[in-house]
Amino acid sequence: MARVTGIGGIFFKARDPAALREWYRKHLGLDIQSWGGLAFDASTGVTAWSVFPESSTHFAPSTAPFMINYRVDDLTGLVDAMRAEGCAVDKVDSSAEGKFAWVMDPEGNRVELWEPAPEGAE
Repeated sequence: MARVTGIGGIFFKARDPAALREWYRKHLGLDIQSWGGLAFDASTGVTAWSVFPESSTHFAPSTAPFMINYRVDDLTGLVDAMRAEGCAVDKVDSSAEGKFAWVMDPEGNRVELWEPAPEGAE
């Protein structure tokens, strides 16, 4: 019997939910629905799940105990657009897993953007 088969959702609180939804719609292109969220297509690729030690600084400068990673198709284009829209993208990096960038949302949550490496790339 399989107990867990994947991530079913990501849910978090906000001081101003409407404004935060609008930020994610405008800057990350999320198609926020009338019920307040959206459903991603599960066929788009792998979803990582990991627990970090309490002492980790990976989410800094956010003080939130979580960070959400969003998979993107064109990291360079998105980072350029976000910077043009006034978002402070604080870091861009690449590794064998692909390209990464980090930005803070208006409520101080660190957002990780990830363009996966092409299949077979090492």
